[in-house]
Amino acid sequence: MAAALPALVLGGGLLVAAWRWLRGAARPGRGGSMRGKTVIITGANSGLGRAAAAELLRMRARVIMGCRDRARAERAAREIRAEVGERADGGGELVVRELDLASLRSVRAFCHRVLQEESRLDVLINNAGIFQCPYMKTEDGFEMQFGVNHLGHFLLTNLLLGLLKNSAPSRIVVVSSKLYKYGEINFEDLNSEISYNKSFCYSRSKLANILFARELARRLEGTGVTVNSLHPGIVRTNLGRHVNIPLLAKPLFNLVSWAFFKTPLEGAQTSIYLASSPDVEGVSGKYFGDCKEEELLPKAMDDLVARKLWDISEVMVGLLK
Repeated sequence: MAAALPALVLGGGLLVAAWRWLRGAARPGRGGSMRGKTVIITGANSGLGRAAAAELLRMRARVIMGCRDRARAERAAREIRAEVGERADGGGELVVRELDLASLRSVRAFCHRVLQEESRLDVLINNAGIFQCPYMKTEDGFEMQFGVNHLGHFLLTNLLLGLLKNSAPSRIVVVSSKLYKYGEINFEDLNSEISYNKSFCYSRSKLANILFARELARRLEGTGVTVNSLHPGIVRTNLGRHVNIPLLAKPLFNLVSWAFFKTPLEGAQTSIYLASSPDVEGVSGKYFGDCKEEELLPKAMDDLVARKLWDISEVMVGLLK
């Protein structure tokens, strides 16, 4: 058996290489120019957010990277600038701003600075997220996944709505996940004080993202601001840093993820599409995957739950007393 193991590994590697070749690992095509447009991306120092920031910078956008760790964000910005290269025509700009979605104080400070410094905001991409972490709370006492993935972005978006309306036509892009299917909005225990399951709580936060986008789209009808949510697919990022994989299983996991998971650039394509494509101009309240509209389960289209979640979220983040 031991003698056959190298052959199995080699055979698996060949199969993986063939799959990658058939699937096509080349850089996906990019859209047109975003010159003159300002885009905010949360969690833009790594993974999907970093890939989207690089592509939108290539398209000449002014990209504001809202990141918790300023040092890491500055390093990522330097790397992105080196990748994209300097533009002779001066188009495109990358700006780093500190934003910790686990702190409502930080969210308010970030928005205050944006409103002071920016004359327009064309696209807001709510991308940052935390995945299946042990039970912990935000600075304001919220369960971390619900607090960061939903409430932090809820407050951020609401505080920037005036600027988005003044810049219309403008767009809001909400990164959710197919794992929303395993979530439920339990209004009796939104903060997971009674029970906590890290997988179910992640799914709850992603369901909340979709319901938030749906309700926000309804409220913004006629304003010129569109809102759409998406799932990026299974992507190789550091989002799964809290997931424990046995040491002996890591080589196999790495092989499988290399073969079947999307790269960050591939995973970011739907975010980029919703942020920049003329194909979705005026489209709002929809859910996308692989740059195509997809159907939702009934629980993600429950307008009564969406409105109740909105009302409770307003109180939780202090927009209403």
